Amino acid sequence: MGARSIAILGATSWIARDFIAGFSGAAALHLFARNAKGQPYSEFPGGTYDVVINFVGAGDPGRTRDMGEEILSVTRRFDEMALEYQARHPGTRYIFLSSGAAYGGDFQRPARDGGEIPLAPGLPQNLYGLAKQEAEARHRAHATQIIFDLRVFNYVSRSMDLSAKFLLAEMVRCVRDGQVFRTADRPMTRDFLHPADFRQLVECCLAADGNAALDCYSRAPITKKELLALMTSRFGLKCEIVPSPAAANITGEKADYRSESRRAAGLGYVPLHSSESGIVTEVGAILSGS
Repeated sequence: MGARSIAILGATSWIARDFIAGFSGAAALHLFARNAKGQPYSEFPGGTYDVVINFVGAGDPGRTRDMGEEILSVTRRFDEMALEYQARHPGTRYIFLSSGAAYGGDFQRPARDGGEIPLAPGLPQNLYGLAKQEAEARHRAHATQIIFDLRVFNYVSRSMDLSAKFLLAEMVRCVRDGQVFRTADRPMTRDFLHPADFRQLVECCLAADGNAALDCYSRAPITKKELLALMTSRFGLKCEIVPSPAAANITGEKADYRSESRRAAGLGYVPLHSSESGIVTEVGAILSGS
């Protein structure tokens, strides 16, 4: 990475920790967080940075549910902090960790360029997506600044929190504890991003000019049927298919939560991992204790 100084907001978040651990560039990293593991945010405005990367977010569907409408104000607060810094230092690049939830909709089919759907503010499962939509809208309004929003749909790494309320964490937890994984008989497709590919995409953004949202993707997605077969054959998952529950997912049902947009390829992004290979390497590391 050619940058000399990078500020990381939300340095203790899951994806930020992976990014920092795998960072091999010559730039100095300035880590900001709410706890003692990073500098206090009050010190951020006084620094000098070539790049600001904003990882602040809920990080887990369960945490998103607990935050409620607070997710809107928290996202806005730290986004505006970065934008205000960029306004005073126009040469600074800004990379914002967004989400596929910014597209809105029910994800009965993959996201596509230009496929954004308005979200109803009154529904709790829409608040996270609304927070990301609002931030992206602010960024497009700053069209002369270099800002990239990286929409992460699904992510896998060996540092995942196994107590988190998402599908793969529950599967790994069941393997670890020797429990039966019970899941509804609904089809599902996911596209899991590997940390190395996320870092590659950040590097592409550091080398390019522009102001745009980019969807993250792996070499190939994976269906729920394929995922269950992989976890069963490779890691010994015990699985039971049960009738579909009436309760909705915390952040809304997402039958096909991924993107078919390949806009990032225009920046030179070529993913190294498929969903399957990413799961094999990262889940394998978790279960082997490495």
